[in-house]
Amino acid sequence: MDSLLKFARILAGHFSNYQQAQYNPKDFARINIYFRPLPFKIFGKPSLYSEQSYDHDPWNPYRQGMHNLRQKDELLIVENFGYRQHHRIAGAGRYPDLLNKIKTEQIEERCGCAMHFKEMRDGYYEGSVEPGKKCLVPRDGKLTYLVSEVELSSQSWNSRDRGYDLETDVQCWGSEHGLLRFERIAELNESINENWLKSGSDNIE
Repeated sequence: MDSLLKFARILAGHFSNYQQAQYNPKDFARINIYFRPLPFKIFGKPSLYSEQSYDHDPWNPYRQGMHNLRQKDELLIVENFGYRQHHRIAGAGRYPDLLNKIKTEQIEERCGCAMHFKEMRDGYYEGSVEPGKKCLVPRDGKLTYLVSEVELSSQSWNSRDRGYDLETDVQCWGSEHGLLRFERIAELNESINENWLKSGSDNIE
C-alpha cells in the first residue's frame, strides 16, 4: 500500500481518552478527537478535517483544523489550516454533513504549524510540529510557540502540547501530567483509497 495512503487511513478516526479520564478525572478531562476526510473539491488534494472537544460540550470544540497531506522522502507532512467561520462547522466531527458548508475563501494557512510524522515501525508513527519555533499561539496577552508531540497507531493517539516563551524558552502552558492517551473508538477511513490519492499524486516529492 502507498505509504501516504496507509498513513491517512490510520490517521482518520474517532479517538477518546475515556479510560484515562475515568482513571484520573482530577488531572484529565474527557476529550474526543476526530479526523475525517474532507470533500476533495475543497483543496483538490488529499485532506482531512480535525476537531477536538470536551465530551460534555461537543458543539464547542476547542480546536479545529483542516489538513493537506503530502510526503517528502520518508517524511509524512500534515499541513495545518484554520477556518475563519469555524463556528459554522463546529460539530462536524460527529456530523460530517456540516463540512459541506465550507467555503474555500474562509480557509487560511497556519504558517509554521505543519506536523511532521515518521513511521517508526509498521503502523506506528511519531510526529512533532515543524522546526523553527514558528507556530505561534497567543496566551495570556503574549505570543508563545507551540511544541507538539504525537504518537499514532491503528489503536491509539497519544499527544502532548506545550507553549514556550519566545524569548526565554520557558514553558508557559501545557499539560503538567504527561501525555493525553486516546484509544480509537471508530475508523473514519471508508472513502480513503487509491482513488482518493489520484488527484493528489503531485503531493509526493
